[in-house]
Amino acid sequence: MAELDRIDRRILACLQRDGRATNVQIARQVHLSTAQCLRRVRSLEQSGVIRRYAALVDPGRLGLAVSAYVSIAIGREDARRAREVERLINDFPEIVECHAISGDFDYMLKVVASDLKALSEFLTDRLLQLQGVAGVRSAICLEEIKPLSPLPEDPRR
Repeated sequence: MAELDRIDRRILACLQRDGRATNVQIARQVHLSTAQCLRRVRSLEQSGVIRRYAALVDPGRLGLAVSAYVSIAIGREDARRAREVERLINDFPEIVECHAISGDFDYMLKVVASDLKALSEFLTDRLLQLQGVAGVRSAICLEEIKPLSPLPEDPRR
């Protein structure tokens, strides 16, 4: 875990609220000179605390009206194929998140599709066809209550 002081955490909070904030804007908010602020932001980037910058796009506005959480299980006899399945999962643009999980399933995916038929076709014709995938369970998202949110400034709270 990176050693972050109060100012680093405030910089991260600013960037999570507005990833397009300028260095001058951030420096004002955290009460630093622009040079000091830029040095800290670069350090956070180089240490990997800041992974990347991205725009949060509304899937519905792009015609992706259906979101689902999909659990997949790797067959025990195919456990050695897990890394291959992971590589293939990364090639599917419909899968916007993938997490290795504990329990009855091995991975939890977040999948987007234009409609239920497109989701069904993706699951049946593509995901279930991956060698090593033994089972799939899906849960359709009915409504997004709390979208991707900033991480807490102080995780110890």
